[in-house]
Amino acid sequence: MDFSAIRLITFDCYGTLIDWETGMLRSLRGLIPGLRDVPDEQLLEMYGEIEEKIESGPYAVYRLVLSRAVEQLAHRFHKTISPGDAQRFGDSLKAWQPFPDTVAGLKKLATRYKLGIISNTDDDLFAASHKLLQVPFELVVTAQQVRSYKPSTNNFGEMIKRADQAGIKADQILHAAQSLYHDIAPTNTIGLKNCWVNRRYGKLGTGATKPSNAKPMLEVRSIEELAEKMVPE
Repeated sequence: MDFSAIRLITFDCYGTLIDWETGMLRSLRGLIPGLRDVPDEQLLEMYGEIEEKIESGPYAVYRLVLSRAVEQLAHRFHKTISPGDAQRFGDSLKAWQPFPDTVAGLKKLATRYKLGIISNTDDDLFAASHKLLQVPFELVVTAQQVRSYKPSTNNFGEMIKRADQAGIKADQILHAAQSLYHDIAPTNTIGLKNCWVNRRYGKLGTGATKPSNAKPMLEVRSIEELAEKMVPE
C-alpha cells in the first residue's frame, strides 16, 4: 500500500488498541461464579454472539449493552448476577489496558499523521481509555454520537464528514482495526482504505468478534508493525 497520500489514520479502540479480550475475561470470571472450567475461547465467542445481537437491535448506550450482555451470558450458564455487578462489568472497561505495543506505536504514528477513533462505545468510557493511550486523537466518533454500532457504515460516514470539514478527503484516510466483521467489511463497502490489525494471529477462531470473509487491503499484527511500515526510520 502507498502511504504517501495518507493524512489521517483512524482506529477501532477495543480489541485493536485496548486488549479487550484480556480485560473482558478477567471481569467476566470475577463476576460470574463457576466459570473455572469454561475455556477462554468459548467464553469469548459466547459473549461476542450475545453482544452483537444486542447491538443489532434498537440503539442503547454501550454501558447498557455491556450490562445486558453479561446478564444474558450468566443466564446461559444458569447463573444470575445482581444489577450492581452487571453495572460493574461496564465500569470495568475503563481499566482495560492497552496492548504492550500500542502506546509506542501510536506515538510514532502521531509524528507524521493525524489520528482518529471510530469506536463502538460511549463518550465517557472512551474518555477513560483515551488517558491510557497517551496520544491526542483529533477526531473521535463513538457509537453514542451517531446512535449506531459498527458494522453500520453510518459510523464511518460520520468520520468521513468530520475529516472533510477538517480539510482531509476520504482517500487520505486509513482505518486500522482488529475486527474483519465490524471494520474491514464496512470500509470495503464504502471504499475506505483499511488495515487489519490481526491481534489474534496464531489463535483459533475469532474470539469475541463475529466471523467475516472480508479481505483487508493491508494486514499487520500490531500497531508497532503498522508504525514501522508507515514511519520508516
